[in-house]
Amino acid sequence: MPKVAVVTTGGTIASRRDGQGVSRPVVAGSDLLGTARTGTEIRVVDVMSKDSSSMTFADMDRVRDAVTSELSDPDLDAVVVLHGTDTMEETAFLVDLHHADPRPVVFTGAQRTFDHPESDARTNLADAIAAGTDPALRGAGVLIAFGGAVHRASGTRKADTTSLDAFRSVHPNSVQPTGDLRPQRLDPLPWHPIAGTRVDIVAAYPGADRVQIDACLAAGAQGLVLDGLGSGNANPAIVEAVRDCTSAGIPVVVTTRVPHGPTSATYGGGGGGHDLISAGALFSTDLRAGQARILLAALLADPDLTDLDKEFDRRSRVDPAPRIS
Repeated sequence: MPKVAVVTTGGTIASRRDGQGVSRPVVAGSDLLGTARTGTEIRVVDVMSKDSSSMTFADMDRVRDAVTSELSDPDLDAVVVLHGTDTMEETAFLVDLHHADPRPVVFTGAQRTFDHPESDARTNLADAIAAGTDPALRGAGVLIAFGGAVHRASGTRKADTTSLDAFRSVHPNSVQPTGDLRPQRLDPLPWHPIAGTRVDIVAAYPGADRVQIDACLAAGAQGLVLDGLGSGNANPAIVEAVRDCTSAGIPVVVTTRVPHGPTSATYGGGGGGHDLISAGALFSTDLRAGQARILLAALLADPDLTDLDKEFDRRSRVDPAPRIS
């Protein structure tokens, strides 16, 4: 009989609505698992009960530690993590960066509360357990099972606020109901907690000035992620602020607010991607702002890292998963 540890953290999947229709994560793990599929031995590990919009880096460290602790059991086949959808992409990616075990770790959650008459909680939970115990997914790393599809954590983000199929990858081939999701995986990063590492996200928009960047620096930011326009562009004022950051040893990563497609540092004109590169910025090839922030924080937290630029570049590239015909 397969053996799966289910780590609970709260989120919509563990929420009920009160008399005013307000959802709160109050459902215990044992109640959530009461309808899980038979034929699997399940161990429930309650770590926290939070709305994932309230997640901090310290909370994400706790989730990662809980997953690692469960995988110390050699008889365990997989770990399933129940998590709110708002920040699932960040926590799943953090775990994936440090995941050195061939056994799958599968994140899931729900768009509708546990007590909703048409809740997707039970289906997503069953799908996550099935994915975790599927021999074809051994070695696939950290996955997100949601809405009938299985996604690789890297490069996946929440793309719809209400759809039951809420998550999308930057590469369509990385999203499949079944099939081989085992790409060539990079070696895991050494584990260092990211709590205490401040990385802020700054938005680029028409007419943006350097006020946000200066405020982040004044607050003690150790790194910044610029959510750029188009393929990774901004304006001359932002470029100058980026130059000041990098000159002071504060790395700036450029990504894009566009949902799909890679960034490209090809535009000049004073504020384009080429100008940002000239100012010392790094480009996140495929990761969008949320996961780019996690990667930058993980690299900054490693005191032994010697080439942040090179490491960020190779880990921000998400290779399409192979399809099986």
